[in-house]
Amino acid sequence: MFEEVRELLEKARGLNGLEVEEAAGLFNVKDRSTWEFIFEVAADVKDKVYGKRVVLFAPLYLSNYCTNNCLYCGFRAGNKDSERKALSVKESVKEAKCLENKGYKRLLLVSGEDKERFDLKKLTEVIRAIYDETGIRILHINAPPMDVECLKEIKGSGIGVYQIFQETYHRATYAKMHPSGRKSDYLYRLSVMDRAIEAGFSDVGIGPLLGLYDYRFDMLSAISHSKYLYREYGTHAHTLSLPRLRPARGIPLKSPPYPVSDEELKRITAVCRLALPSVGIVISTREDKDLRSALIKTGASQISAGSSTEPGGYSDGRHSEKQFDIIDDRPLEEVMTSIIKEGLMPSLCTSCYRAGRTGEVFTEKTLKGEMGNLCLPNAILTLKEYLLDHARNGMKQRGNEVIKEGVQGIKDEGLRGKVLKRLEDIENGKRDIFF
Repeated sequence: MFEEVRELLEKARGLNGLEVEEAAGLFNVKDRSTWEFIFEVAADVKDKVYGKRVVLFAPLYLSNYCTNNCLYCGFRAGNKDSERKALSVKESVKEAKCLENKGYKRLLLVSGEDKERFDLKKLTEVIRAIYDETGIRILHINAPPMDVECLKEIKGSGIGVYQIFQETYHRATYAKMHPSGRKSDYLYRLSVMDRAIEAGFSDVGIGPLLGLYDYRFDMLSAISHSKYLYREYGTHAHTLSLPRLRPARGIPLKSPPYPVSDEELKRITAVCRLALPSVGIVISTREDKDLRSALIKTGASQISAGSSTEPGGYSDGRHSEKQFDIIDDRPLEEVMTSIIKEGLMPSLCTSCYRAGRTGEVFTEKTLKGEMGNLCLPNAILTLKEYLLDHARNGMKQRGNEVIKEGVQGIKDEGLRGKVLKRLEDIENGKRDIFF
């Protein structure tokens, strides 16, 4: 068995990915020492693809009104005790400014599904206003499935990644978990990525909600989904999120029907990295800080930080309904400091979306191992900006040490010289410089 696993891992180490059947074989491994070897190779693959950078972002919840009745979500229509709120355009900009003032450059907009309370027109107004009135550089969106024409409007407003989770790919479980509302249409949700790509989105994000069904079925289905996108459109899913079911007020589902342990989540992360080397694997604040650190070491490449899961949660003293409870409530600076202490490079980079490195271009560069030459320099530049504009509590010294180490790690002398020049430009007041 070990020799078979070794052969698979050597294939994956070369950034060749794994077939679904091969990923399934890894999920069947029982031996702990073999898993340690799997974790090691997954970390090596992540390092080859993205280097030591870890991307950071925050979600911005726009509305918790929803007409769906998902049994696991605090926003569900049947939650009659829920405190509801839909942000105005002005309030949305206020939230974005609050996050900008903390150092964020990339936000993920999130909204419940209620066309009367938060329709497409208002959504695009919010997006454009945030771009016009703040320094946020890129917005992604997690929004309900739409038709192609609506998705074209969303794309046209400046959104980078369109993200939506299938929750579970197991159809019978899906029907049970989504008893009413538009979300109960399994196939309409499943096919939305095809419509998004038709509408002009080069980058899309997928994911299951771990705990609703057997994680092996859902993860192999998610891997299959990404491979389908690659076959059809030449690009894997840009991101694969791995959220576990968390408690929320007013939900019927009090515990996960299929609990996923911390160790299993580490294994899931590693197998996904090996099977889909180009994909950005996202871990949210649903997990505690120690586990998030461990997951970064086994293949995760993006994490949220300082998150709120309620509309107005960053700038408004009042409280509305949360989508779910978070565990890691550390602010951005503390998360960045912990990443630095791990010998890694926190990144607030948004360059790929604005430099045209998306979709097929991004996937090709990543699978060739070329993205690391861009990820590290851009991470260095955004960290320098953050240190000058936002860092406190002694973070600057260690952050500058990491920048120095990162520059020294750039093997190409010409590129190293360009990075040093751009660092000097940032010191002299220039901002938003990237490769």
